[in-house]
Amino acid sequence: MPIVRIERKVLQKNDDIAALNRVLLRKKRVFAINLVSSPGSGKTSLLEKTIAELKGKMNLAVIEGDVQTDLDAQRIARLNVPVVQIVTNGACHLEAKLVQDALVKIDLADIDLLIIENVGNLVCPAAYDLGEAMKVVVASTTEGDDKPLKYPAMFRNASVLIINKMDLVPYLNCRVDLLKENAMRINPGLLVFETSCSTGSGIREWSQWLLTNIG
Repeated sequence: MPIVRIERKVLQKNDDIAALNRVLLRKKRVFAINLVSSPGSGKTSLLEKTIAELKGKMNLAVIEGDVQTDLDAQRIARLNVPVVQIVTNGACHLEAKLVQDALVKIDLADIDLLIIENVGNLVCPAAYDLGEAMKVVVASTTEGDDKPLKYPAMFRNASVLIINKMDLVPYLNCRVDLLKENAMRINPGLLVFETSCSTGSGIREWSQWLLTNIG
């Protein structure tokens, strides 16, 4: 059907630009992470904690994607790391071209790790390659334990799963073991971390993994 051909054409153009982004990042020796989740999972808080843990150990930069406002970019800027805000004006995901335009605003020669915080959405970002080395999906305990089954494409395309807001488990109807089991059914190769931005639990382990595998 024509609509299928149009979709393929759009995604092919995106993939072509993503390939260029990937070549540039590899040439500059920058490891790029595409951080994805539903809205309200705590991505930005996790990002803040991760930056605080890694500052002085590696050089980081951030690309922030939001439907509206630069509020998250303001939060990251206060940590004194390079940050570029992308406002999609209603679009539910970042595309490779938007990231390509943002990359020219960052001095990649001084960066070890680039974290792209995608728009809060577990559907569209699964299909759009940005040129990243890996996708990291954040699922909070407040979302329940069936999230991987509802959005399998995102969990299938991710390399790392971070289960956030672990401090709230006693107050929720969320079985963390079942959440992990559901995720591993979709993608048996997922590396899983459990974190809480309120207590700091798991942040050091996640950050140390980054430092060991990227630095």
